[in-house]
Amino acid sequence: MKLSKPADMASVRTIGIPRALLYHRYGVQWTTFFEQLGLTCVLSPETDRAIMDQGTALSIDESCLSSKIFLGHVAALIGNCDAIFIPRIANYGEYRDMCTKFHALPDLTRHAFHDQAPCILDTEVDLTHKRPEKPAFLELGLRLGKTKKETLRAYDAACKAQERDEKQRAKALHVTLKKSSGLRILLVGHPYVLRDDYLGTQPARILTEMGATVLFADDWSRNDARKACRSFSNMIPWMISRELVGAILSMKDKVDGIVLLTAFPCGPDSMINEMIIRRIKDKPILQLTLDAQSGTAGLETRLESFVDILHYKKEGGYGNRS
Repeated sequence: MKLSKPADMASVRTIGIPRALLYHRYGVQWTTFFEQLGLTCVLSPETDRAIMDQGTALSIDESCLSSKIFLGHVAALIGNCDAIFIPRIANYGEYRDMCTKFHALPDLTRHAFHDQAPCILDTEVDLTHKRPEKPAFLELGLRLGKTKKETLRAYDAACKAQERDEKQRAKALHVTLKKSSGLRILLVGHPYVLRDDYLGTQPARILTEMGATVLFADDWSRNDARKACRSFSNMIPWMISRELVGAILSMKDKVDGIVLLTAFPCGPDSMINEMIIRRIKDKPILQLTLDAQSGTAGLETRLESFVDILHYKKEGGYGNRS
């Protein structure tokens, strides 16, 4: 592999990682990789109102809420690390596309912070253009002044750590399904919505306080979910959307209701959620759209009403779709 800027990041010792977007999917892999190379990872704080407001001020109105929050996390890292890791991830092959925002994330960030010129460590994963993940990580290691052997060893450890984490989460989900009683609610959304401390954790907390067992769709085995999605549609281009649909199909008979959680205005969700609501008729579904102006009062009211419907249906009454 020939690099245009070999070892141009050799002086970097601390890597900042925004605790947003794909960190909630690949965070274990990323942090393990850099730590195995002897570098220190600095995570931005958990999302709060201040981070969201700062990211919103840096974004165009049309950006989804999760993208706005991401820029708030980048802002929190500037000055606290040597470089900020922002990969460009387009796809992992056919029908395994990422949302277009991930295609240009390093460029978007540089533009948003052009006056501060943060040091951004980027790479590209795009299998349709012959840019697989492993060479992308090898390039990262070489740019950081590490040897090929060191980098490949770190990448192998990172992949194994990520795989262990996913298996542990899937195992814990099955244990919960087996042992839980009472009302079970499946929370469905992109990992960076479900796992964000300011977005997805609020509905999960509210439902838990109401006595429901909350299950997260992104804990289901990704490979199994993608296979299950084939019976729903072979044409969904977005990998994460396929996994969420597959998880719903795999778990819908094990839960009492489904909550679709969306960050406004998510393009993929606007289509996929409509497909889910139209095609899955035998399970109550509540769709919640989160935006920067949302408070918790309206959220609590809708979730309370949905839980009442589920209890009524479970006790033998007729629960209609929310």
